[in-house]
Amino acid sequence: MEVKSIILRHVKMDLLTPFTTSVGTEVDKDFIIVEVQSKSGLSGWAESVSIMEPIYNEETVKTNWHIMSDFLIPLLLKEPLSHPDEVSERFQFIRGNYNAKAALECAVWDLYAKEKNLSLSKALGGVKDQIEVGVSVGIQKSEAGMLKQIEEYLKEGYKRIKVKIKPDWDTQILKSIRREFPTIPLMADANCAYTLKDIDHLQALDEFNLMMIEQPLACDDIIDHASLQAKLSTPICLDESIHSAEDARKAIQLGSCKIINLKIGRVGGLTESRKIHDLCVENEIPMWCGGMLEAGIGRAHNIAITSLANFTLPGDTAPSSHYWKEDIILPEVEMSEGFISVPDLPGIGFEPNRKKINQVTLEQKIFS
Repeated sequence: MEVKSIILRHVKMDLLTPFTTSVGTEVDKDFIIVEVQSKSGLSGWAESVSIMEPIYNEETVKTNWHIMSDFLIPLLLKEPLSHPDEVSERFQFIRGNYNAKAALECAVWDLYAKEKNLSLSKALGGVKDQIEVGVSVGIQKSEAGMLKQIEEYLKEGYKRIKVKIKPDWDTQILKSIRREFPTIPLMADANCAYTLKDIDHLQALDEFNLMMIEQPLACDDIIDHASLQAKLSTPICLDESIHSAEDARKAIQLGSCKIINLKIGRVGGLTESRKIHDLCVENEIPMWCGGMLEAGIGRAHNIAITSLANFTLPGDTAPSSHYWKEDIILPEVEMSEGFISVPDLPGIGFEPNRKKINQVTLEQKIFS
C-alpha cells in the first residue's frame, strides 16, 4: 500500500435523543472522519471516537486533529506499508493518544482489505456472518421513563439491556427493572462512578442477577478492581482501564475482571484489538464490543471486530436509526430480530455517503 493522501474532516451530527451517563449528557457529536487514499485509487475510511470534552478519556477532537496532523500523518506518509500491523509500529514512540492512532490505523485496515478484495471481517480473522446486538440505556429523567424505554427496546429485539448507573441512580432503578423484567439479560455500567468505600453498596447489586457491572471504579485502576471483584459474585467488566494487551494481561493476572469490553479507539486500533482478543481466548475471558456513539463508518469497524470468535456477548453496536436521522453510510446499518449481518463486500462493506458527509463537515484538511 502506497498512501497518496490523507483527508481529515471535522464533522458534527445531531443525536436523535440526548444520551446521559454519570459523566454528562450528549445531544450532538463532533468527531473526525479520516479518509486514506492510495495510489491505486481506493480509499480507506474510519472515525475518531473522541468528543469535544475530555470526560471519557483525556483526548478531544481538537487534540486528535493536532496529533494526527503534526505527528501521526507525517509518519504514515513517510514510506509505503505492506500491512496495517506496521502502523502501530510506526506510532509506538508517540505516547498515548489512542483515539487518534486508531482512527488512522483503522482507515489503513479498510484500505488494505479493499486492495486485497477482502471484507474487513475476513482480513481480521472474523468467523461470524452476523452479530448479536445489545443496547445501552442512558440515565433517564424518571423510573417510569426508564422502564418504558427498556420495554420498547425489548420489543425491537435487542439481546441485552445495559443501563447506566451512578450512586443516586442504581439500587432502586435496578430493583424496579428486575421487578418488571425478571429474566432479561441485564448489565449495569458505572463509568467509574464509585470507590472502594462503596463496597457494601456495590455488593447489594449482586441480588439483581446482572450479567456484569462495567467499570465501577477509577478509569486508570486495576488494583482496587481486583479487591472489589473478590467481594462480588457479579462479574466485573473493565472498559476505561484497558488501553493495551499489556493492560489486559495485568488485569487478568490480578483477577481485576472476568469480562473485557473492547473499544477499538480506546486501545489504539484493530491490531491491538486482535492482540487483546487472542489474550482473552487464552485466558477464557469473554468479550464484547462497546460503543462510543459512532456514526456509520465507526459502527462498521465495530461490526468487523465483533465477528471474531471470542466476542461471545452482545455488544453496543446498535443500528444507525437508533442514533441518527440519517447516517453517513449507504446502506445504513440495520438490525433484524436482534442481529446485524456482517458485510461480505470488500473493506468495511458500506459506502460512505459523500453527500451527507459534505453536509455535516465543518472543516477539512488534505495531507499528501
